[in-house]
Amino acid sequence: MTEALFLCTTAALFAVAITLGWRYLPSDRFQVLAAVPVRRGEGSLWQGINFTWYGLILASAAIVGLVFVLVLGQAAHMAMVPLLALLTLIVGLCVPASRRIARLVEKKGYTFTIGGAFFCGLVSAPVLILAINLGCWLTATPRLSGQIVLAALAIGYIIGEGLGRLACLSFGCCYGKPLDQCGPLARRLLDRMAVVFTAPTKKAVYEGGLAGVKLVPVQGLTCLLYTVTGLVACHWFLQGRYRSAFLLSLMVSQIWRVLSEMLRADFRGFSAITAYQKMAVAAMVFGALLCVLLPQPSLPRPDMAAGLRVLLDPLLILGLKALWLILFLHFGRSMVTGAILSFQVHQHRI
Repeated sequence: MTEALFLCTTAALFAVAITLGWRYLPSDRFQVLAAVPVRRGEGSLWQGINFTWYGLILASAAIVGLVFVLVLGQAAHMAMVPLLALLTLIVGLCVPASRRIARLVEKKGYTFTIGGAFFCGLVSAPVLILAINLGCWLTATPRLSGQIVLAALAIGYIIGEGLGRLACLSFGCCYGKPLDQCGPLARRLLDRMAVVFTAPTKKAVYEGGLAGVKLVPVQGLTCLLYTVTGLVACHWFLQGRYRSAFLLSLMVSQIWRVLSEMLRADFRGFSAITAYQKMAVAAMVFGALLCVLLPQPSLPRPDMAAGLRVLLDPLLILGLKALWLILFLHFGRSMVTGAILSFQVHQHRI
């Protein structure tokens, strides 16, 4: 009963968020969340820094993904301290990697890649789990099950990225190709769902010159596919089918990454087959090998009620809030847009 209630509630919340985001976030209003004055310019004008909806949505999606990992890990009887240590290491590794890999592939200093960050996290996760389990052995702490933790991480990732694609609708990045370049069937199916950007600060406009053009809604399709897959994988996880949950999350996300690259019009590197597509194929092979090498755990079936109790820990909630703020400041401070601000007094209110 607890499992069904949890999955139905989250599905309803995700549906509302995706529906509203798909409808409103591409508009001009929902790109800049706040502009903060930092230095005085000419006359009464100030130069400002923009904080974006992109950062707010991406930070929130990342925290949702981490909450899923923690809840599922606790439900599957994983020790909380080693699990938190693992998540800290993975976040500390993947957040800077998201920019460095994009810089390496796209030769741009002010962009991020979630695909590159995921590949980095997937490759490093088994090594980090081994290192943490060594520490657990030295301190007589219960060790982490590699198969269970990887399944929880994969579910958290696919749900976090699925919701995080709403941020791309806000900033106008990761945009699809013009709908009129697609076949007649695709045009007919996607016409009412197509995304249109008009603001000059949207990436699809200033980089792609696609103002007012109906675009393939790659971001929205990714939101739907990833969140639905994540919830199905979550159900399998709670049934004790850890390997299936891991493979479902991994294969769907990486197959779609390969296919969706063909629907995108933004710059993805200098080769016909992008580095991100190659990473996706390598991730699928690597994940399949992990499933062969890692033993299937023989533990009691996960207890969803026990997993949800982790959210009652006030220190954990404060830690997640602090992490949200760090991620928001990291991803939300716009490096490609600026602001010129002026202030006035409402004389009639004096």
